[in-house]
Amino acid sequence: MYQHLIFEKSDGVARITLNRPDVYHALSPALIAEITMAVQTAGDDNSVRAVLLTATGDKAFCSGADLKEAAASGKSAGEILRDYYEPMINAIRDIPKPVVCRMNGLAVGAGCSLALACDVVIASEDAYMSLLFVQIGLMPDAGATFMLPRLIGIARSFELASTGRRIYPVEAQEIGLIAKAVTPEHLDKETERLITHYRHAPTQAVGAMKHAFNQSMHSNLPQMLERERESQETLFGTKDAAEGIAAFLEKRKPDFQGN
Repeated sequence: MYQHLIFEKSDGVARITLNRPDVYHALSPALIAEITMAVQTAGDDNSVRAVLLTATGDKAFCSGADLKEAAASGKSAGEILRDYYEPMINAIRDIPKPVVCRMNGLAVGAGCSLALACDVVIASEDAYMSLLFVQIGLMPDAGATFMLPRLIGIARSFELASTGRRIYPVEAQEIGLIAKAVTPEHLDKETERLITHYRHAPTQAVGAMKHAFNQSMHSNLPQMLERERESQETLFGTKDAAEGIAAFLEKRKPDFQGN
């Protein structure tokens, strides 16, 4: 089913691993379509409680758009964004499950946008991010202009986008661009620690808060209060909420099943 990535599912986790090492996992239309399909498959599978997005090797997470493949598609830039990138980014933001990015190497251009679309980014300290678009006369896309200002503010976003300079993980963590920077030898351990947390978390509650945070980026307080009320009403009827409340009252650790 997949030619450009590795899709594995076990113990409640869907692992999506980009696998085009010869071009540092550049985003061809075919790879983008496969990422979208993999995320949607994970979203439709009730046994999946978390998604891990990473790449093979230790040099690159994603080197951005594959310009040669894009040109060969015969589509315009706008058509490629509409037909491929937008469905991919929307799939990651819409899936009601946490998406963790294990950033094992450089993430530049649209590869940086892809990382920022994830819910949590854990990055190796020897990696770096760059909004490289300006260096080829373009502006950020694949959702970067939406995510960046909300993560780090307009002024800092403009500086990073208009210079295209490298942002190393320690700085990225300090400014709130990613969740955590770790040494290369601790990347797997820290990623697995977080994945394990989500694997045993109340999945519907996590999905509801993800969608609420998405909505909060362009809503006012009354709208968010209404969304909180509606979502909380739904969550109170779930088995996980019943288990969580019972565990709290009984002073024990809850056993969430994701339903």
